[in-house]
Order: sequence, then C-alpha cells, then structure tokens
Amino acid sequence: MKVHPNRRRGEIAATFCGETRLLCLTLGALAELESAFGVANLAELAGRFEAGQLSAGDIIRIVGAGLRGAGNRLSDEDVAEMSTEGGAAGFARIATELLWVSFGGADAAGHVPQISDREGRAPDSPENPPGPQVAGR
Repeated sequence: MKVHPNRRRGEIAATFCGETRLLCLTLGALAELESAFGVANLAELAGRFEAGQLSAGDIIRIVGAGLRGAGNRLSDEDVAEMSTEGGAAGFARIATELLWVSFGGADAAGHVPQISDREGRAPDSPENPPGPQVAGR
C-alpha cells in the first residue's frame, strides 16, 4: 500500500522495519505529549522542543504519539523496539520533521526545511557523511 502524507494536515511518512507508515500529531496526540512531558499547554510543549535537546525517550514518545495520531496501534514500547534507516539519527530526523510540520514549520506548499548541521550541510551528504555507529549507546 502506497502512503501519501498530507503535509497541510501535519502528516509525514516514515519507514520503520521496512514498512512505511503515516505519522501525525493530532490534537489528541499533542495532549498525550503535554501529559508525558508535564507541561500545561502547547506553548510550553513547543518551547521544550525548541530547546533542541531531545533524549531518546523524548524521541520515542514523539514518534509514538505521531504514529498513534495517524491511526497506528503501537505503544511506546513497540516504538522502542522498531528500527529505521539511520538508527538513532534516523529517529531524530523523523521526530524533528514531525515537529516542524505540526508546529507550523512547513511553508504554504507544505515543504519542510531540510534539516542540516550547524554549518548548514544536509545530513548524510558527501560533505557531511554519517558518523560511525558505536555499539552499546
């Protein structure tokens, strides 16, 4: 089945364990994240994400809420066991893209800015190859 995300509705597509799925931070998914992160409102939630210091647990919660918001029946424990291309960095890119789309980072055409490093290079580009994977992290 081909997945077609609608960026104007805040949807993205990501592949986990070889299966492409939709993710969307619906109002219910955002309420779930407010509760999980102990914040009182969306402004506080957005502020927490803007700090750019997401833990692995934060990323699991964000991706899990996005998957459930799009109708996938998966727990955070299920998400923690999933894999995606790029490993932990791949999960971080998925969470970041989902947050950008959900909190108004997309332009009028629904395009999300390319995530880059501090020098403006795209991830995993020839100028910015992926770093080595360290076992046990």
